Amino acid sequence: MADLAAGFMKDYDVPGLSVAIAIKGKPAYVEAFGVADRETGEALTPQHRFRIASISKPVTSTGIFTLIEAGRLRLGDYVFGASSILGKDYPTTPTLQSLMPSGASRSHVEQITIEHLLTHTTGTWGNQSRDPMFMNQNLKHRELISWTLEHMPLTSPPGEAYAYSNFGYCILGRVIEKLSGQSYEQYIKDAVLKRCGITGMQIAGNTLSERASNEVKYYSQTGDPYRMNVARMDSHGGWIATPGDLTTLFVHIDGFKDTEQLLTDDSLRVMSTPSAINPRYAKGLFVTANNNWWHNGLLDGTTTISVRTSGDFCWSAFTNTRSREGMTRALDLLVWHMVKTVPDWHPQKRA
Repeated sequence: MADLAAGFMKDYDVPGLSVAIAIKGKPAYVEAFGVADRETGEALTPQHRFRIASISKPVTSTGIFTLIEAGRLRLGDYVFGASSILGKDYPTTPTLQSLMPSGASRSHVEQITIEHLLTHTTGTWGNQSRDPMFMNQNLKHRELISWTLEHMPLTSPPGEAYAYSNFGYCILGRVIEKLSGQSYEQYIKDAVLKRCGITGMQIAGNTLSERASNEVKYYSQTGDPYRMNVARMDSHGGWIATPGDLTTLFVHIDGFKDTEQLLTDDSLRVMSTPSAINPRYAKGLFVTANNNWWHNGLLDGTTTISVRTSGDFCWSAFTNTRSREGMTRALDLLVWHMVKTVPDWHPQKRA
């Protein structure tokens, strides 16, 4: 495994790589390679924390499903407009009202449901071009959402097109806050992480001076890791964690019962069922035809992935850099290859 790690790190100029693998809910391999800080030479350990970027989305989705199980939320609940979750916080403006479809009682924005947000099928706000989460960096959540609703109208009705949306998961964070009466971070810690025994996750800071204890230093070949409002990304990309933390979370939502599950079988089935629009994305999870679930994360300074396989494995692999195109796929393949090097690990696909 060390040779595979070394080859990957050389190919993509990776300062540090950390990997955690579990089999049937139990840790099987935890290792770190390289350095947490190139300037000081601080060796990377499995206890070092990384920005996990978009792996924050399955964290948020799990939080949403805890609210659904508590009877406080439904997938079909409207988010904006009359009789909605956030309608009083973000009133319908004349601009939004002017976009009302002929004969409809709700504008397109007012037709957005929790399920649309979870499945990236709101009708706009994708991250391929004008991602609201990387605009207006000084605006707080409320100001940013109000600005986006007013200035970035939907390009198609909800439920008709897939557009991977950081902003959609930002809204889900505000839904959690509205219904729980807690900050997004605190609710996730109480309702999700503590139940798994995870105590070291938190929302990241933005600058190098805000680097948390035991957090790696970030390096990037694509942009400055310390010029982003990562804290504002909380519910779509803002957490810091160890690979062991995310692997622990995944074994508590893998549906295999080797470890006590956070959610019911019905919730996990719904959470892992893709939309009709995109058969590769469910609700906070990418899914495959052979029942593997996963999510990756990518920001300037970090490349991450967490995987749940149909054959008893859960794993996470994090780096403190973002390199050229292809690194995410290479990181994914790296752990698959690592697993295959151990003769005693014989994954059997479960139904």
